[in-house]
Amino acid sequence: MRAFIASSIGVACAAAAVLPLTVPGGLAGSASAAPAPASESVAAPRLPGSTQSLPLVPLTPPPTTTPPGSSDSVSLGLPAREVEPFSLLGVVWDDPEEEPHGRIQVRTKSTATGEWSSWQDLETHADRPDPDSAESRGSKVRGATAPLWVGDSNGVQARVLPEEGASGAHRLPEGLRLDLVHPGDDPAAESGKENPAGEANSALAPAGALEIPALDRQGAVEDLLAVRTPGQSERNGRAGTAEQPQTTTDAPIGPRPGIVTRRGWGADERLRGPFLYTKTVRMAFVHHTAMSNNYSCGQSASIIRGIYRYHVQSNGWRDVGYNFFVDKCGKIYEGRAGGVANPVMGAHTYGFNHDSTGIAVLGSYNSTNPSGAAVNAVSKLVAWKLGLHGVDPRGTATMTSGGGKYPKGATVRLRSVSGHRDGYVTGCPGDRLYSRLGTIRATAARLQGR
Repeated sequence: MRAFIASSIGVACAAAAVLPLTVPGGLAGSASAAPAPASESVAAPRLPGSTQSLPLVPLTPPPTTTPPGSSDSVSLGLPAREVEPFSLLGVVWDDPEEEPHGRIQVRTKSTATGEWSSWQDLETHADRPDPDSAESRGSKVRGATAPLWVGDSNGVQARVLPEEGASGAHRLPEGLRLDLVHPGDDPAAESGKENPAGEANSALAPAGALEIPALDRQGAVEDLLAVRTPGQSERNGRAGTAEQPQTTTDAPIGPRPGIVTRRGWGADERLRGPFLYTKTVRMAFVHHTAMSNNYSCGQSASIIRGIYRYHVQSNGWRDVGYNFFVDKCGKIYEGRAGGVANPVMGAHTYGFNHDSTGIAVLGSYNSTNPSGAAVNAVSKLVAWKLGLHGVDPRGTATMTSGGGKYPKGATVRLRSVSGHRDGYVTGCPGDRLYSRLGTIRATAARLQGR
């Protein structure tokens, strides 16, 4: 993720207000409004989770306190206010091709303690669909910062900081707003209730399974048969022309790690759109989610539900962008729908979403070391996932850029296990996690029996 480039501010917005809990642009699966009165109890049940949208506005008069490094006062933001409960937030704007030239900060009030947090920076969101792809076209897709997990909160304040000595040549994008996401409870965890839209298919676990079980290396070879074959279709999806993997018992594939399914983390399948497959998986991009590391592993499913809702309803994508998540306790989660063994096209590395898989570690690793459990889990996942497609984690892949860091159509040679920064101009996955990629490559190759 790239930090914001600070500049002068010049933008006018409507007065701030808590909008109805709906999603602009007519996205499917919008958050529901307030609960209906008892007389209207026959209406459709409330969807788990919600999104509040608050426009950023000129602050009049500007705040009297100015953060260090800013020569001018803050001129745009959101005054401190009480809001409906939420746990994740991000700033969204109309045009995904625009970039905010300013530093955006937020602080939030804890529901549990009533105390306000310190100011936190939001980072630009370079995880998105490839340019000119079907997913990136249309009025639903928006620009956005990375989402920030803040825990149970009921108050928020935001500010945009101009650059010291800025010339005023840059303006912020139109339609800037702060989206506050409540991830909702896990519908699968409520006794007697089913996931609202049923299952995302998986050939590796029974219908309704909360986790795909781990297998040893010999058993994982059978997973090769689950990789999509040409012309095969799946509900709510469309097949590509998948390459056929090796099917011999000595295929270089790592043991299959246990993977929490979308049902297991509580994905509301009504929110997402269809999924697509690419030809194969040639490489893996490792990411971090650029959030606080102060989450408990019991919150991981809620964080993923929040990111899912933000990617779909705030960003306007068809599904969550990453193919997999890994938390700091080493638990692996299925990301984008379509089957964990299949070459599902994600929205994780702008320009290189074709023939790649995206793995996001929950947390921020710019100055914090990733846990050993997380590094080991990524290694296991890489050994299995790349092994399904005959890829040596220590090797390289020849990729064709869809645009972004490299010109569209350029041939680029990347490591089979790369960081997000290798494919895009970003600091992701943070220096500390990026420095562990060598360990991940070597461990994954050993697990494959190479």
